[in-house]
Amino acid sequence: MTGYGKGEVSLPGRKIIAEIRSLNGKQFDLLLRLPQRYRHWEHEIRNDVARSLARGKVELSVTLESSTQCSGATINREYFEDYILQLTEIGRELELDMRTPEVTAAILRMPEVVSSDVARAPEEEHKALTDAVAKAIEEINAFRSAEGAALIADLLSRVDTIMELLGSIEPFEAARANAIRNRIREQVEAIGLTVDENRLEQEMIYYIEKIDITEEKVRLANHCDYFRAVAGGEEDAGRKLGFIAQEMGREINTLGSKANDAVIQKAVVEMKDQLERIKEQVLNIL
Repeated sequence: MTGYGKGEVSLPGRKIIAEIRSLNGKQFDLLLRLPQRYRHWEHEIRNDVARSLARGKVELSVTLESSTQCSGATINREYFEDYILQLTEIGRELELDMRTPEVTAAILRMPEVVSSDVARAPEEEHKALTDAVAKAIEEINAFRSAEGAALIADLLSRVDTIMELLGSIEPFEAARANAIRNRIREQVEAIGLTVDENRLEQEMIYYIEKIDITEEKVRLANHCDYFRAVAGGEEDAGRKLGFIAQEMGREINTLGSKANDAVIQKAVVEMKDQLERIKEQVLNIL
């Protein structure tokens, strides 16, 4: 489920800002960006986020704003001079100019020339970092909850529409059976066959029973009721709702294959449209 949250905690001379974003995903996948001084708390932060956000592609970015300029980088003069002497000698032999900004930049990238001495953050920063992340998580969870409530309301509305469409086809079922009987008799008469009326009636009953949709209607109604119950009362219901939607689709497809009636077929098409929208929205629910 998509969402955004932000948490800030201020300390003397510093401010820690945690921003967290999430996109839909079946599994939990965290991209974590931390200042170097907080790297030894990375595992703890990952666990906190994983416990709170069960699924989704999550990006957590922590930044440190400081009012004091302090660089942890140190240039090793001895190594720098050694590299420049060697390169100068090579330049004389090859008649190349080694006194260029590009050469200086290359030397600074040489091993051991620049070292970083990042001090371990004090414990008060640990608490501030934890609080900032916690605030961001709380905010994104509130965002997700609000979005989830709106999605559930939309899903239940579409399930209600499917049930209304299911009820709308009942008046046409009896007419459909009579139409099938009349069509069979007309075809028999058109051919000019002499048939046993009792045997013909048995065959028509058998055929009508094969395209009877009562069982499919009952199962679809039960699936809709189960969908409502899960959507309204279970946490982390996304996957289960997806499975129920698949079962609803099976019954709707069978209704369509047995319809044998233009009005019923139209209602089935509208049911399928609502169900496709349900399947799309279910992917946004945890």
